[in-house]
Amino acid sequence: MKKDKKFAIILIIAAILIAIVPLFALKGAEFGGSDDAGSQMIEEIHGEYTPWFTPVLETLIGGEIPGEVESLIFCVQTGIGVGIIAFIMGRFVERRKNEKNIITVEGK
Repeated sequence: MKKDKKFAIILIIAAILIAIVPLFALKGAEFGGSDDAGSQMIEEIHGEYTPWFTPVLETLIGGEIPGEVESLIFCVQTGIGVGIIAFIMGRFVERRKNEKNIITVEGK
């Protein structure tokens, strides 16, 4: 097996472990968002916490966004980010291939 293939397999296994281990290590734990944790911490320290900003979508619909819609928006945002990162990485790979081809053609 090539060195690069072994390294890729190790990285995939590490990513899977990073995703799965917390689910089993913290049984019964409640996984919440950072915004909720931050507002709770501020309330503990300061006492009275009033948000100074209301999200645009909450203003438009006149209430809180349902959890399913929040998850959908988060997933769409994640997909867009992954697409941008994959595009940039693809450009770097193709640029490297083109540079190697140019060097090979010029070297002949």
